[in-house]
Amino acid sequence: MGMAATLPMLAGALALGMPAAHAADNPARQTLAGTRPAWATAKADRGASSDAAQVSARVYLAGRDATGLAAYAKAVSDPASASYGKYLSARQAKDRFGATAAQVAAVKSWLTSAGLKVTDVTEHYVAVSGDVAAAEKAFGTQLHNYAKGSRTYRAPSKAASAPEGLNGAVLTVTGLDNAPHRLSHDDQLPPPETVFRNAGPFSSSYGSNIASTLPDAYGGKIPYAVKGYTGKQLRAAYGAGTRTGKGVRVAITDAYASPTIAYDAATYAKKHGDAAWKTGQLHQVLPKSYTNTKDCSAAGWYGEETLDVEAVHAVAPAADVTYVGAQSCTDADLLDALGKVVDNHLADIVSNSWGEVESAGTPDIAAAYDQVFQLGAVEGIGFYFSSGDDGDEVASSGTKQVDIPVSSAWVTAVGGTSLAVGQRDTYQWETGWGTLKATLSDDGKSWTDFPGAFTSGAGGGTSKSVAEPGYQKGVVPDALAQANNAEGNRVVPDIAAVADPNTGFLVGQTQTLPDGKTQAYDEYRIGGTSLAAPVIAAVQALAQEAAGGTPIGFANPTIYAKYGSKLYHDVTDNPTGSGLAVARVDFVNGYDATGGLATSVRTLGKDSSLQAVKGYDDVTGVGTPARGYVESYRR
Repeated sequence: MGMAATLPMLAGALALGMPAAHAADNPARQTLAGTRPAWATAKADRGASSDAAQVSARVYLAGRDATGLAAYAKAVSDPASASYGKYLSARQAKDRFGATAAQVAAVKSWLTSAGLKVTDVTEHYVAVSGDVAAAEKAFGTQLHNYAKGSRTYRAPSKAASAPEGLNGAVLTVTGLDNAPHRLSHDDQLPPPETVFRNAGPFSSSYGSNIASTLPDAYGGKIPYAVKGYTGKQLRAAYGAGTRTGKGVRVAITDAYASPTIAYDAATYAKKHGDAAWKTGQLHQVLPKSYTNTKDCSAAGWYGEETLDVEAVHAVAPAADVTYVGAQSCTDADLLDALGKVVDNHLADIVSNSWGEVESAGTPDIAAAYDQVFQLGAVEGIGFYFSSGDDGDEVASSGTKQVDIPVSSAWVTAVGGTSLAVGQRDTYQWETGWGTLKATLSDDGKSWTDFPGAFTSGAGGGTSKSVAEPGYQKGVVPDALAQANNAEGNRVVPDIAAVADPNTGFLVGQTQTLPDGKTQAYDEYRIGGTSLAAPVIAAVQALAQEAAGGTPIGFANPTIYAKYGSKLYHDVTDNPTGSGLAVARVDFVNGYDATGGLATSVRTLGKDSSLQAVKGYDDVTGVGTPARGYVESYRR
């Protein structure tokens, strides 16, 4: 995931996908830089771990040409390169850049000779287990216990290393620290265990139902929030035209799998005028079993999958959709899901609506993610990640930071907006997504503490560890790029789409009714950059169709090459100049009026310390797709 802020000199190497190695304090060992987490400090040291304690680790393989992989991934994605679009098949990528049988055998021999047991071998890593004593022998470091917050976790006391005799076959090792590495989905989701419903009144299109009996805001009456946009409205907003995504394959990765996804998706499409799913159009690639279901709140991921599948189909109704479910919400399992997409080239476009704050990441995991993204790039596969739902993350984490792995230089980061689609599906405006909430006073005559407190907003900002990629130079303002480093760092996002749950998407899902026994299909409005990511993935499917089916691949160089043109809506925070807000009425208990109603006003375009301004910004990137964007990919 993201690289630790304590290792700025490593950012460039990792961003280019070179092995996290080279410098060595022992000439017979290759240091695996970044394998000691930043929180494993001398002050936090609580002593050596028990030799008998058990360790499970993954040794990621660098392959036969890590530097060449990064270079080819860059060249094949750059419209100005002679290699642009000259993608490799999954087999060709493996043969050219994958680990050799000799490298795998050498790594296995090293690990087993130290007393570790090999538990799995894939194209990407060798998994091992054993006791602390064996791990310390294999990796040339001592494992200690460290205080981290109110808990204590194991971690290396210095960076791990591998024998020089392996000749750089090892990219990195993960698992030597046992702190949680769990990802969360980026959306405004209620727990699906009990049905969630939105109370009315609603607007059917933005501004169609004015809250005439409620207090004014920003000098006038405000509309009720929309019931939830559907595919027809989103397709119109982002210039779909007659394109449907025909012949294009889109994959979606999340954790776990909704047992009712096929029924829910079909029911939703039928109810809302989307094209019906054809036989064989929706596929699922699932593990044999699931783990960490309690820690990961597994059922909460069902709604995430439902949103992603229904949103892609709503915008690109003819695209082939493959859902790839991870065994759990851990980095290791989500990496496995991404690996399945790449190793089997399951799709050309991959939507990913999950992540974690950058401070929770470590360089070892970042290197593993980047390698998968680079392998995808050489095959013509593009990865789209949601940018997060907590703005600058100060309110949620206490620290201004971006999310991971969306801050990788090898993925397309998707930010969020509030979207106004008016009558006859007319695009009106967008703001950066950022919401302030104030409630109705007891006498119903005013809003208390207007405009209220920040509740949620699109993630964005400047990475503390990932070097500024070439495609951002000359577009991203220096004030953003150099916020954490005079040399310039990666800024998030790259592009954006609707995310505000107050101008959100209507989704249909089978949920448990309040009696706790009955399950039934129901619908509710949802938002988050978990919505923006599949919407942009679907728009890219339309663009790939326009390109005659030729894969777009890693899209960022092309996205930035189109910057400043009329192909994007240049989104700002106050497009009308008068302030914008909507009224919401919610069930207190989440599903019916027996617990009462809560009325509030939601101010739009106030994203923590982040601002959507003219030109590139760290809420919406270059903007949102406008009419002409899809057809600009025609070749």
